[in-house]
Amino acid sequence: MIRLMKTQDLEQVAELDQLCFAESWSYRLLEAGLYSPYDIYYVFEQENRIFGYCCMRILAGEGEIQRIAVLPGKRCLGVGRKMMEAMVSHAISNQVYAISLEVRESNLAARKLYESFGFGAEAVRRGYYHSPQEDAVIMWRRGL
Repeated sequence: MIRLMKTQDLEQVAELDQLCFAESWSYRLLEAGLYSPYDIYYVFEQENRIFGYCCMRILAGEGEIQRIAVLPGKRCLGVGRKMMEAMVSHAISNQVYAISLEVRESNLAARKLYESFGFGAEAVRRGYYHSPQEDAVIMWRRGL
């Protein structure tokens, strides 16, 4: 089930972030985001275990999806889709008119997911990612 992230989730979410990203976010950074008035954090929880989390920042009517992480053994089971649904729904209910995100150029599964939500590639940020070095594709969904 998708729900808002709570303080007691931070430890599991920090571990999940380390498993999913070469450049992981620290516990402190995640904690700061959880209490930011601009950010919304969701977790996907099943059997008292967090299998995924996501966050989006909203500023001046625009949303930026900052993270979507799914436990490697739970990928391709619809967890990412449910988290995207929650973020897009939150954005629409908060009068957001556009959402952006960045994704590794090689992450075709994620790009397909984002495209299924109406996102389109608009730019490339060269050498954005490290470990390994890779370009980021900047995607937007406008006119929510």
